[in-house]
Amino acid sequence: ARQVPSPNCDERPADCYIGLIVIHNISLPPGNYGGPEIEQLFTNCLDPAAHPYFAEIAHLKVSSHLLIRRDGELIQYVPFSKRAWHAGDSCFDGRQACNDFSVGIELEGQDTEAYTDRQYEQLAAVMQALVATYPGLSLQRVAGHSDISPGRKTDPGPAFDWQSLQARLGGGVA
Repeated sequence: ARQVPSPNCDERPADCYIGLIVIHNISLPPGNYGGPEIEQLFTNCLDPAAHPYFAEIAHLKVSSHLLIRRDGELIQYVPFSKRAWHAGDSCFDGRQACNDFSVGIELEGQDTEAYTDRQYEQLAAVMQALVATYPGLSLQRVAGHSDISPGRKTDPGPAFDWQSLQARLGGGVA
């Protein structure tokens, strides 16, 4: 992965283990792909005057561990050992504050537009590597942002093909 350090992270709580993968989507401006704006947002360099939507979000301090671009490029913003600021107010399996114990993976996209085969291939490879590395993680501990923040978030959206991901992983995703 290409490394682009984000300042929007901190230490995980001492007693936390990585036990969840959260799948998100992002495009900046909405519906546009391939530009530098996601990187600018995650590194606090987004110009609020560059687009009307940016004025609403440029002040946010957010990040994810990884971004998978439409062409499959993998960018890492936060080391897995640190807490990325991707989930916000969230709950999974009765545990609050999912940022504490999750890895956040952004897919360049939007809720209603199909993701690319390259993105699914890269996501499956990353998930398999994470499960092989972190003993508290399994392919049954994967959720969309909408699953852990219902009513507040909608991503990865109805265009995300959970069956395609399962097929690439040989089944296993809950």
